Amino acid sequence: MTPAPLAVSCGEPSGIGPELAEAAWDRLGGALPFAWIGDPAHLPGRVPHVVVQDMAEVADAALRGLPVLPLAMPGPRVPGRPQPAQAAGVVAAIERGVALCLSGAASGLCTLPISKQALAEGAGFAYPGHTEFLAHLGGVEEVVMMLASDALRVVPATIHIALAEVPAALTPALLEARLRITHAALIRDFAIPAPRIAVAGLNPHAGEGGRMGREEIELIVPVLERLRAEGMDLRGPLPADTMFHAAARTGYDAAVCMYHDQALIPIKTLAFDEGVNVTLGLPFVRTSPDHGTAFDIAGKGLANPSSTVEALRMAWRMAGGAA
Repeated sequence: MTPAPLAVSCGEPSGIGPELAEAAWDRLGGALPFAWIGDPAHLPGRVPHVVVQDMAEVADAALRGLPVLPLAMPGPRVPGRPQPAQAAGVVAAIERGVALCLSGAASGLCTLPISKQALAEGAGFAYPGHTEFLAHLGGVEEVVMMLASDALRVVPATIHIALAEVPAALTPALLEARLRITHAALIRDFAIPAPRIAVAGLNPHAGEGGRMGREEIELIVPVLERLRAEGMDLRGPLPADTMFHAAARTGYDAAVCMYHDQALIPIKTLAFDEGVNVTLGLPFVRTSPDHGTAFDIAGKGLANPSSTVEALRMAWRMAGGAA
């Protein structure tokens, strides 16, 4: 059975989001139906668009142009210059996308890049980013960020904190939660019945038996042993410098790393333009391109839609479609 169309929230209008939406439809057309939620006046107009009022209209509309669920915002798009009055509309587009997913009208949500500063200044947006807001809308307390491509899937256990703060933040409870959510999502969202998860050590050489740090011995190993006893296939803790070459990657379905750069450097090296941000643990499918608003190139026709196209394809596959 073909899934319902995907919803795409507009993201920051003054960034490259409107250009990405048009370019993604230009590549995918009716083969992968999605509806962009935003103000039609903000689209560059390089491809045709079709205004729809209901997700049931999207599949047919996608054969003729970019389907748009209209959401009026005050003022024009000004590339590179966020308009505070439009911030509430950006938030409303995300909220509508989530509501469509929770109702079953959309099979997943792809979020285009937002400007957290613009939302905070224009709409009092108090969340650190998309992910925390989506968790709130989805009614869940904890979610996990995965960066995924055809070559590699990685999950950072800790994310946007200083490297000096990682050892204190990396608690047994945090690591266990990350591993449990990742394991469940690989089964549910990626159709991997028996996931193999590689777990990186925190220190060089995974601590080398305690000579380069004891976090592996005192923190990571006990968590892995406890979860292995439940039947999880967990490999590690492994030295991070030998986990990501081609032969090593054939031995696992996802890698859980201890900090941001340990996870993101390998995937951005392997798939800089194709990497996809996936939020695990939500009650709906959510993906996003793995880049920001790119204010510096907005409106210049330079935006590369590859990550957005891959985010749509991944969301479609996760929802049960063929892409």
